[in-house]
Amino acid sequence: MSPGKQALRRGSAPSRAAGVELEKMRRRARVSRLILFTAITAGPVALGVAVMSRQATVAAAPSDETASVSVRTAATGADPAGYAQLFVDVWLRSSADNASTAQARLAQSLAPGVDLPDRIAGVQSEPASVTAVRSVRRRVGVWAVTVAAQYAGGRPRYFVVPVTTDVSGASFAVTGAPGVVAGPAHAAVSRSPYRVSVLPEGDLASAIDEFLGAYLTGAGEVDRYLAPGVQLSPISPAPYTAVTVQEVSGTEATTANEKVPADGAKARVLAQVEARDTAGRWPLAYELTLKARSGRWEVAALESGTAQGGGAR
Repeated sequence: MSPGKQALRRGSAPSRAAGVELEKMRRRARVSRLILFTAITAGPVALGVAVMSRQATVAAAPSDETASVSVRTAATGADPAGYAQLFVDVWLRSSADNASTAQARLAQSLAPGVDLPDRIAGVQSEPASVTAVRSVRRRVGVWAVTVAAQYAGGRPRYFVVPVTTDVSGASFAVTGAPGVVAGPAHAAVSRSPYRVSVLPEGDLASAIDEFLGAYLTGAGEVDRYLAPGVQLSPISPAPYTAVTVQEVSGTEATTANEKVPADGAKARVLAQVEARDTAGRWPLAYELTLKARSGRWEVAALESGTAQGGGAR
């Protein structure tokens, strides 16, 4: 066979493949035109359905490349706060004089290049608790985590820890010794939106008192105080033996009314509560949304997020 024929035969396979792909594209184009023509004939409603269906089909099939990029982006943003917290906890409880303890070995595994503290026995006690309070990503894969160590007597000490993460966000390492820093500044407190006093003898205050009594002490069924469709699991076992509502404030003028307004009216309130148990008295606060129905107030939402659905929507 001549070289020219061989070259022609080698090039024929890609040409046939390109021809097949071109024919597929033509068929899809003909099917699309047929669908649109049929929809136009049937009317504008069917045309809208056909166009939306086509858009939905295209959107439902993202490329593998896009999906992989999304996964990588999410993984890169993994917060290493817990890792830094664990390191500071075991590092503060370790000593270079006894590097064979479980705490020291764990600290060295979390931060291989960081020296252990040289502690003098009995001079400084170990922290009662360690908590991560702030995480800042300096750049991709590099974080600075601020950790608070709480000592006896209520004395906190803050440490900033440099942490690096791998590309997947599944592996962490402390890259340097902790640095002692000042604690976070106190943020300015905005004015409370709950500025309307609720009458303590009114129906709204009574409904809140009965609901929180059932919710916190188990005295009665919680469901009877909820708006239709709202779900709220009671606390079990009940944590307190008695609950007293000290003050209720609202955001709407209707909360100042002594009587229940017309059906559908809503009230957003803040209830200041004193709860009692065998260990003492505890000041608590609850943000609630209540809705009027059939001459009574019903709980539509507990702002902590544990009440779902129903009239709060």
